[in-house]
Amino acid sequence: MQKGSIRVQTENIFPIIKKFLYSEHDIFIRELVSNAVDATQKLKTLSSIGEAKGDIGELRIDITLDATNKTLTISDRGVGMTEEEVDKYLNQVAFSGAEEFLEKYKGQNENNIIGHFGLGFYSSFMVSEKVEVVTKSFKEGATAVRWECDGSPEFSLTPAEKEQRGTDIILHINEESKDFLDVYKVKSTLEKFCKFLPVAIYFKDANEKVEVLTEVKNEDGEVDATSDSNGAIPPSGGGGALPLNNTAPAWTKKPADLTKEDYENFYRELYPYNETPLFWIHLNVDYPFNLTGVLYFPKIKNSYEIQKDKIQLYSNQVFVTDEVKDIVPEFLMLLQGVIDSPDIPLNVSRSYLQGDPNVKKINAHITKKVADKLEELFKGEREEYQKKWESLGLFVKYGMMTDDKFLEKANNFFVMEDTTGKFHTKEEYVTATATQKNKDGKQVILYTTNPVQQDTYIQQAIAKGYVVVKAETLVDAAFINTVEMKWNDFVFTRVDADIADNLIDKTEGAESVLTKDEAEKLKTLFSQPQEGLNINVEVKGLSTDAPPVTATRPEQMRRMKDMAASGGGMAAFYAQMPDEVALTVNGNHSIFKNILSQTDTTQQEKLVKNLADLALLSQGLLTGKNLTQFISRSVELMG
Repeated sequence: MQKGSIRVQTENIFPIIKKFLYSEHDIFIRELVSNAVDATQKLKTLSSIGEAKGDIGELRIDITLDATNKTLTISDRGVGMTEEEVDKYLNQVAFSGAEEFLEKYKGQNENNIIGHFGLGFYSSFMVSEKVEVVTKSFKEGATAVRWECDGSPEFSLTPAEKEQRGTDIILHINEESKDFLDVYKVKSTLEKFCKFLPVAIYFKDANEKVEVLTEVKNEDGEVDATSDSNGAIPPSGGGGALPLNNTAPAWTKKPADLTKEDYENFYRELYPYNETPLFWIHLNVDYPFNLTGVLYFPKIKNSYEIQKDKIQLYSNQVFVTDEVKDIVPEFLMLLQGVIDSPDIPLNVSRSYLQGDPNVKKINAHITKKVADKLEELFKGEREEYQKKWESLGLFVKYGMMTDDKFLEKANNFFVMEDTTGKFHTKEEYVTATATQKNKDGKQVILYTTNPVQQDTYIQQAIAKGYVVVKAETLVDAAFINTVEMKWNDFVFTRVDADIADNLIDKTEGAESVLTKDEAEKLKTLFSQPQEGLNINVEVKGLSTDAPPVTATRPEQMRRMKDMAASGGGMAAFYAQMPDEVALTVNGNHSIFKNILSQTDTTQQEKLVKNLADLALLSQGLLTGKNLTQFISRSVELMG
């Protein structure tokens, strides 16, 4: 038997380990199970090169919870340790590093304390009043040893009885951490951190009632199955419990070995309640960095119930974090799935990324892979691609706004849907609207943010041979503002920004049938002040089937007001400004001959006021008192 003190000079090192080794105490399960996996994988390697002799048998990790005795045990069948190795790895190497980290990180944020010094094992002291390690090396003739420590610098190392090779770590859970004696708590933590570890993990509740299995016979008297005392038949597969983890998740396999169903099944494993994803991208890089994973494009509902942080980061199949904003480009944070890379540097808490060239390379690689996949889908399955555009468009537009390299690639697969349901690429839109240019020679992309509300304007534009595209999503306003600055030869104009004849630089409309005096009279009648609005009136000769009055708002001013409404930019300044409205009076509409012939000037003013209000109503600018007066006046005129 050997007793001694761990070679540390600083007395308060254990309180720091116990309280501040990690910010989240449940990480101790990840650390200890990961160590068990490492020991198991090491044995497999030694066996493959002939250093571990004989049959290595079933390699598994067993987690046993005994709430009665307040213990949690992690057992592996890996390489194990000799007495000399226990003394070296548990008493010398780790704690020489422990003193170093204590001097370096004392007084700093607790997230900085662990990781550089291989102290994962000591996370066990965060939840334990005593830790026992019973281990037996794989080496021929090795004997088992027991190491015990109660969280002070004192330890004991004694011979032990253990038939099987490997290591058992027995945690005597302290009172403050008794929630780790709860079956659900332990299993949910294993599910979180160990779901895809490469060695099978089995969980056992030592206090669970064991049912006696009895035979179930069929009609012929043959044994068909076994059941417990309640008549329930256990899962097939050799009897006994099934492992908690999937040891060979989809991202660890070659894409050629996976089917569509494999990818969809893995998605359901990650997100059991989600709809089937649109498609996925399998990442598999081994140079100049190691990166594997599967990223899924989820369906985005019209309600835009958007969820970020659904991508999980792993390191050699060990869960690290779902905070991946530095690895995954911002515009792809709505993707879901898994990324696994041992090359991504993590700080000492293993939960936060540090700045590193590899992270930037991985970020750029993911962007390229997504762009390549979208282009491949667009060119190979355009019809299906367009059906999915409602969801895909969100990713593509966001990417075009935030990443110039993606914007350049996206020109090959970005599409715009017009009001007739036809899709156009940027080039196709130019071809379809060759004469749709403004006085500066820029290609005008006419768009609608609300096809129902703006239907009158859309129909006028279509009647002139223009093409109007839909821009109805939450991201479209920002998208238009951003790409307009990057597409130098294009300008976006909402279809209700002016009357159809003025939207495009074309020949002037028909002459007004009104005399100059009649036109001035109408202009005066329509120039009545409206609370909260700055109205400009123009009388023009439009086609006889065009509306009598059209209200439009200058494109740039409307954008500023919209931005103010959403709290962006100089919100307060623009929010206080009155709305700029242009009322275009169609001098060729027959209704004005009737209005101008009215001898009752009060009635004449009411009719004109109602026409103006109808136009303002189409722009959503008739509200409050003005709307109430319009309704009352309409009833009166109808009477």
